[in-house]
Amino acid sequence: MKLYGAPNPAPNPRRVRIFLAEKGVDLPETRIDMMKREHKSEDFRARNPLGQIPTLELDDGTCISETVSICRYFEEIHPEPRMFGRTAVEKALVDQWVRRVEFVAMMPVGNFWRHAHPRTAALLTQYKDFGESNRDTWAGAQRFFDRSLQGREFLALDTLTMADICLQTTVDFADWIGLPCDPELKALAAWRERLAARPSAGA
Repeated sequence: MKLYGAPNPAPNPRRVRIFLAEKGVDLPETRIDMMKREHKSEDFRARNPLGQIPTLELDDGTCISETVSICRYFEEIHPEPRMFGRTAVEKALVDQWVRRVEFVAMMPVGNFWRHAHPRTAALLTQYKDFGESNRDTWAGAQRFFDRSLQGREFLALDTLTMADICLQTTVDFADWIGLPCDPELKALAAWRERLAARPSAGA
């Protein structure tokens, strides 16, 4: 089994590394050099036709992409600790919050990265006004998650779940690209500190 990924600050490979660290699963990452566009090579596209990482290649040649799908696979073969919930309600709540992170938080951060950040200017046609407009959308997303975390230790359940990992890596990546969190949002800031203190944060 091979897990293809990239080092920080790439958020998607980091999600899987944090998830595996929380599970206690030791699976070395096979690094793909994104700056050299290795993930767009013909060889890599044979594993993932979208040319994206992370990608998990199983021993029988089956390839699984998308971070949540990869983590669901590991949840099945390494069920403890449960990171997607135990009961039907818990599983639905985790899915709900993963989707909210994807649409409310990841979307404006990704749009800013693609259309306003200088490092992506050589890779695609940027619409900078649109990219910059995502600053306000991201600010609204922060306020939403701050309200959602008030009085709570974690986002979806009473324990760490995939939803927390998705938000953690998104917020950290946003910091790196120039979209820092509002320090006045105390619940969000406290949640970030709790997650940053976990050993898995360094994955």
